[in-house]
Parts: sequence; structure tokens; C-alpha cells
Amino acid sequence: MIDLNDTKSGLSRISSQPIALAAAILVALVAGGGSIALWRGYTGNSPEPDRVVAVRQLQARTAQASEQLEETTKGLEATQQESIDQLQVVQDQLQTVRRLLAAQQTETKRLSEQVGSLTGAIDGLRQSFASAQASEPSSPPSVRKSSVKKKRSAVSQRKRGNSRG
Repeated sequence: MIDLNDTKSGLSRISSQPIALAAAILVALVAGGGSIALWRGYTGNSPEPDRVVAVRQLQARTAQASEQLEETTKGLEATQQESIDQLQVVQDQLQTVRRLLAAQQTETKRLSEQVGSLTGAIDGLRQSFASAQASEPSSPPSVRKSSVKKKRSAVSQRKRGNSRG
């Protein structure tokens, strides 16, 4: 069987000499570190250069992404400026169309007023013509036709008389 007093005595022996314990741990750490250093030096496999390479690759990718972002931003700025210019042109055209529309509406209103006044004048002339026709007898137009015939015959007789004489 195991005697509990033996276990206590082993622990008490180690704890009674802390300097020896610390020295043994220090020797083990130095030996472990030295063996790792010798192993890396012998194999040539050191993680620091790999880390440096990885950091440089990450920096290169970051720089490349930054340049792409800058180019994209410049492209967007150019596109935005083109859009602003096109919008300005459209706004100018819209103002021109509005001015032309207002001028056309004014002209239409003026012409409408003129048509209204002309319509009133024509109605007045029709009424005066209708009242003049109603007051005149219907026989004078036939007299007019006969007087035209008389004038024609007188003119033709004069021509015959001049050609005979």
C-alpha cells in the first residue's frame, strides 16, 4: 500500500528547496528553446520569413484593392459629372420649352380674340346685308341684268359704227 506520509514527504521536500526547483525549470526552458533554435537553423524552416512574406502579400493585396477602389471612385465621379451635365442640359431645354409654350399660349389667346372680333364683325355685316336685302325690292336685280345687256349692245353698235366710218 501507499503510505500517505511518503507522498507528503516528497512534496515537502520539493517545496523546501524552491531555488533548486526554479533552476531545474530554467534549465529545461533553456534546453527547449535552444533545441528549437537548432532545429530551425538546421532545417532552414523559420516561421518569421513566412510571416513577413504573408504580411507583404497582404500589403500588396491591400494596395491593389486601394488602387482599384480609387479607379472605381474616379470612374463614378466622371459618370456623376456627366449625369449632372446631362441633367443641366435637360433643365435648360425644359425652360426653353416652357418659354416657348407660354409664348404660344399668348399667341393663341391673341389669335382667339382676333377670331372672336372678326366673327362679331362678320355677324354685323350679315345682319346689315340681310336688312339691306329685306328693304330693297326684288326686281332691281333683273333691271341690272337688262341694263348690262343694253350697255353691251350699245358698245357693240359703237364698234360697228367706228369700223364703218
